[in-house]
Amino acid sequence: MTVTPELLLQAYRTGIFPMAETRDDPEIFWVDPRRRGVLPLDGFHVSRSLANRLRRDRFTVTLNTDFLGVIDGCADRPETWISGGIRDLYARLHAMGHAHSLEVHAEGALVGGVYGVTLGAAFCGESMFSRRTDASKVALAWLTCHLARCGFTLFDTQFLTTHLASLGAVEITREAYRDALSLALSCPADILSRPLPASGAEVARHHRRDAQEVEQRNTQTS
Repeated sequence: MTVTPELLLQAYRTGIFPMAETRDDPEIFWVDPRRRGVLPLDGFHVSRSLANRLRRDRFTVTLNTDFLGVIDGCADRPETWISGGIRDLYARLHAMGHAHSLEVHAEGALVGGVYGVTLGAAFCGESMFSRRTDASKVALAWLTCHLARCGFTLFDTQFLTTHLASLGAVEITREAYRDALSLALSCPADILSRPLPASGAEVARHHRRDAQEVEQRNTQTS
């Protein structure tokens, strides 16, 4: 079966996503995890050290300026599921306006980033990478802030890793994920509707307010 960008988008709408066994594998298989990782947009955890790094603003963050560079950064590891076919498919999705990348730069070099697919108010994260300390954390802090401001309701991380859990990601059932996805698909959102936050300090303030609001809600319901 030939996988086209249109088929790929339909797969995302039903809650499944593609992978390859290795970078050289021409075959693509579909994944539908029983347990799904999600990153609540109002629950991103900013540690004291990450908050300080954000406030120092030593990174430059951009959106959609080097999509293929981000994919290649994510694939730059001894073992990867990002094959040539996967790379080409997402490049085509990016050209169609359905796939996006957030880039983290330092001293003129690409040092981190994350990319994924948007459908309605869902951002389906695919992969991220880091070549400097905390670059991927900075990318996720910036992206979750931006997605919330643009009206997104769901950040799908596919799987829950220790790294993602430390940033506030949680694991939910397949059924709960599909309910959240269905709701997100019914809501309009546009990742290009607003500019990125102007500074890391602004991102840190956004997440601090979210944490305070969540704590207040938890106190009221306990």
